[in-house]
Amino acid sequence: MSVLAHPTDAELHNRLMAGDEAAFTQVYRRHKDVVYRFALMLCGASGLAADATQETFLLLIREPARFDPARGALSAFLLGVVRNLVRRGRDDLAVAAPDEDDSVPDGSHDPTPLATLLAGETLNSLHQAILSLPFAYREALVLCDLQELPYLDAANVIGCPIGTVRSRLNRARAKLAELLAEHAPLRLETTL
Repeated sequence: MSVLAHPTDAELHNRLMAGDEAAFTQVYRRHKDVVYRFALMLCGASGLAADATQETFLLLIREPARFDPARGALSAFLLGVVRNLVRRGRDDLAVAAPDEDDSVPDGSHDPTPLATLLAGETLNSLHQAILSLPFAYREALVLCDLQELPYLDAANVIGCPIGTVRSRLNRARAKLAELLAEHAPLRLETTL
């Protein structure tokens, strides 16, 4: 009974191949948030991220045979598809400023206005710094550090060797630290 209640991605894919629309719904619900967040972190624009997410799942429902379980996990396939769609959609554009509704929530539990302001500025600076990284560095950073994918899965998504992922991730972290140091929010010092 638990197999029916919580089917694996492989079981859902087999059902999808047989034309089961309910299987697609389960796959979509299971993976849509991760796919969208990945697209949003790559491009910084909610419209483009939403379009890429929609196209990713449309490809899966129209051509379920494009996913080959022998090559990796379904999640890696979906992230690879959305990566390629975002990359193609961004080729002719400079890194856009995030849409107003894409601002990163501060998550701060300190209600003081200064704490809220500093937390928001820090997260917005981080978001902008990530978006300013070259695409190859950004995707490695988002996959490994934000999506917490193992290097092998990230390499499958990107379509490169693990060593390349490690190298790009190392360079992305160094560049990100450099960018954040340049744009650190002002620190207020108190004297007694």
